[in-house]
Order: sequence, then C-alpha cells, then structure tokens
Amino acid sequence: MKLKNICFGIVCTVALVGCTDKMDYHEYTNYGKEYVFSDFGRTAAFVNNIYSYLDYDLLGTTSLASACDEAEMALNYSNVLDYTNGNWTALNPKSQWNYYTPIRAANYFLENGLNLEFSDLILNQDYEAQMKRYGRYQYEVRLLRAYYYFLLVRAYGDVPFTTKVLTEAEANSLERTPASQVFDFIISECDAVAPQLPVDYSKLDNDAAGGTNPEAGRVTRGAALALKARASLYCASKLFNDSENRDLYKRAATASLDVINYCGENNITLGKYTDLWGADNWKASEMIFVRRVGDTDDPERTNFPIGMENAKSGNCPTQTLVDAYEMKNGGEPNQKDPYTGRDPRFAMTIAVNGDKWPNTNPNPLEIYTGGRDAAPVPYATPTGYYVKKYVDGATDISASTSSGGKRHSWITFRLGEFLLNYAEATFKYFGSADIKDAELTMTAREAVNKVRKRTGVDMPDFPEGMSSSDFWSRYKNERMVELAFEGHRFWDVRRWKEGGFTSIGRMLITKNSDDSFTYTRSIKALVWDDKMYFYPIPDSEIRKNPNLKQNPGWDK
Repeated sequence: MKLKNICFGIVCTVALVGCTDKMDYHEYTNYGKEYVFSDFGRTAAFVNNIYSYLDYDLLGTTSLASACDEAEMALNYSNVLDYTNGNWTALNPKSQWNYYTPIRAANYFLENGLNLEFSDLILNQDYEAQMKRYGRYQYEVRLLRAYYYFLLVRAYGDVPFTTKVLTEAEANSLERTPASQVFDFIISECDAVAPQLPVDYSKLDNDAAGGTNPEAGRVTRGAALALKARASLYCASKLFNDSENRDLYKRAATASLDVINYCGENNITLGKYTDLWGADNWKASEMIFVRRVGDTDDPERTNFPIGMENAKSGNCPTQTLVDAYEMKNGGEPNQKDPYTGRDPRFAMTIAVNGDKWPNTNPNPLEIYTGGRDAAPVPYATPTGYYVKKYVDGATDISASTSSGGKRHSWITFRLGEFLLNYAEATFKYFGSADIKDAELTMTAREAVNKVRKRTGVDMPDFPEGMSSSDFWSRYKNERMVELAFEGHRFWDVRRWKEGGFTSIGRMLITKNSDDSFTYTRSIKALVWDDKMYFYPIPDSEIRKNPNLKQNPGWDK
C-alpha cells in the first residue's frame, strides 16, 4: 500500500488564491529532505501539495450523483454506471485508496518539517510574518490528514492506520484499524488543531497571509469544527453504529451545534440558495470551506441538454429526486401540471420540459418523445429532466464562442449541512423532533425549519407533533433537496443502511395533438448487494499485504 517513505516525485498543483509557492518536478525528484526543508518556498510547496488532493465531485461523467438515486448518467459509456449495473468488483474497484498519498506526505512533513528556522531569511522584513505562516503549517497538515482519513473510513470502514512514516515492508504488513478508532482519532485531531487555526486569513495582524493577499483556500477553525461534526455524525449512523448508541448521537449533535454557534459568531449565515453555485459561490454567506477547482466549462459541456451544440446531457436528475420536492402549499402535485407550485429550490435545481435553459439556449426545452432534447436523440436524458445546480447557465459552449469556462468551487462545508446534521443527530438522540434541553438548545424540527426558511425558499415549517416516522421521512427528503448534487446522497443512503431501498424514477413525456402533455412514470431498479455499503479494497493492495483482509462479499 502507498504508505512507504515519501517520494519527492510530486508536483504542487493546488490552486490557492494568493499562494505562489511552487516546486518543479525535478527538484522533488533529485533532492532529499534536507534540500526541501532548508528553503521556505520549497517547504510551503510541499504543504500546498498536500492540499491538492482535496476531493471534489463537480458534475462530470463519473459523478457519484449518478451512482445512486439522485441522477442517472445519460452517457452509456461512462464507468459510473458500474456502481448500479452489477459491474462493480474488487478488480474494478472505483478506488478511494489514493488518499493514502497525501496522508503519507502529511506524516513525512510532521516527522521532518517541524521546528525549522530558515535562518537565511532572518534579516528579511517579513521574517516574523512568514514564520507565523510556517508555524500554522503543522496544524493545517494535521487537519488535512484527519480529513483524508475520514474519506477513507467513509468508503472502506476499517482501514490501515498510521501517523508514522513507514518502510515499504512495514506498510505492507499493516492490519486494518477499527473504524471507531479512526473516527476517534479524527475527532481528537480536530479538537487539537481548531484553536490553532485562524477564523479568517484576511484578518490576521502582522502575518504573511494578511493584508491585501490573503491565502483563501487554506483550512480554518471552522473547517476543523465542521470535520469533527460530520465525522461524529457518520460515526453515530447505523452503518458504523449498529446498536444505535445514543451517546454517539449526542456527541454528533453537540459538535454540529458548535458549528452552528461558530457560524453565528462569525457572520456565516444562510443566504440565497442560488448563491451556492456559480463563479462567485466561494463568497456565499454560508460557506465554511470550499475547494477551488478552477476555471472550466466541463460541467456545462457534460450536463447541458443534448439539443445544444457540444452538450452531452450528463447527470440527469431522477423522478426520485423530483418527488422529494414538496408543494409550496403543502398539497399534492397536479398530475397534468406536475411542476407548478413546487418548493422554489426545485426550479433552481432542475430543468423541465418547456424551460428556457440554459440562458444561451434559443429554444425552450423539448423533453418529450421526439423532441429536440429527448429520445430517440442519442444520449438524451433518460429521466425526463436536466440539471441546473452547479452548472452555469450563462456559459456558452458553442464552438465559435466558448471561452473555456468560469471559476468553479466545490462546497466542502456549509452552514445548511450542519443545521440538517444537528437535526438528524438530535432527533436520533431524543427520539423526538420536538425535544431540546440545556445543552442541545434547539429542537430537530426548529433546525430543519431554519433551512426551509432561507431567503428565496420560505417553505412552510415542519409542524409540531409530527410522528417519528413522518419526521424521519420528511427529513430525508429535505436533506436530499437541500444538499442535491453536493456529494451527500451516495453516502447518506449507505450510512443509514438504506441502499437496498433506492431506485431510479423516470418520467416519460408525450406531446398530444392539442399541445398538452401526458406524463408517465416508470422505475428503473438499481443493482444492489449489501456488500456495497463499503468499497472493495483494491485487489492489488490485497495481494501486496497478507494482513489486509477484503471487505465482506468482495472476495467472491
């Protein structure tokens, strides 16, 4: 496995605003730790490279939105379909194992890159400021390492675990550490580093990161609190907590409330829902931490309707997702006009037949059989819908005018998630949506209602006195709606152990002779086996390490 001594053949590719430290490939390849850690710029580049592995799941051809019931991939050649068609195997593992690479680098830095003085810079005017910046690196690296371990335990459950630099032989003899212990490590690391990290890098005095060139993109105190809260909720969830130990839910609720209170203290607030995507989404009022991806039009080319030049349809929202959007008046949809009067987030997220989408499309969408954007056109939407969220409708992808796209940033942590996380953990702890106490000072229902009342949404409150089953069902719908296409649904159904209860809903639309439309539902079953709650460990890793046991069911 990839835990042996750090190899310097890595390139600094991270895109951090205001960070210009880079290192050429040959410098890493030809020199050892004395060379790297004797220079401030090279040391900074080493740390920046650890950031470059931060995950994102913008809506490309392998997005996990199309590996669950959130979307269906229109491109039948995409290997994301392996998740749901029975072709997923340990030899075809969809591996998350690469997160051991930044973990290895983090361990190496924490063993070799601390307590440096950079004496050649001591006479520089900004020496003190740069040393403050360097002093934070160890806490940034520890948090990043904890985050990468979270990504691994989320995918695999028990995982090989180390905080040391290992020889190849040592790495290839590690056994798996129980997931509960890895979660405890993640949570304790977040507790340790949070006080050492800035709330806002742009507001530091006498610091290299302050002033006019703040280092946006570096982990903050809020990111540490958020990782602790998310990891705590996963640890409490049924996949990792079969006995449903209520104390774990209390820990998760308390951690989420800490995030909510932190946001309140630092002017992080719920804003407009549409502020969550677009070129400036990283500035949105509720962002806690975002991962800048860069300037690109790939999400638009992949997901714009097939009737447009250079478009591919991509990740098409399912009828299952559509059904999660309630009616604004609390009633049932009109089957002859099923989209009018829905939760406002519906029209912000999903494009339907007749919509003028995207902005550069000269024609309303024709998502009826025989229409410009529907079957039998090859690669047209199979579900009857196209996605808007996380796609910039103002981008022109035509060959004659394409500019290469705009900035895209992936939401890692935002306030809305933690209001929902708090609601879930509090409900599971108390067994009611209407109970609070001196420590958990908001009910689950009140937390959900804050999300539903955001500017431009203003959905009716969940009422008092809901039955437990009704609240849980509506909570899951609310979470599916609010966090649509943000990388949660695939993992949520797994941690709830509800993978076998999902399917893909589709809508077939027929245009009648009087220009009215007939809507016909259908269901596509997803291939499911309970082994899919966890990823298979890559077969290549199993062959290297006799102590590394495969996840149940994947060794057949």
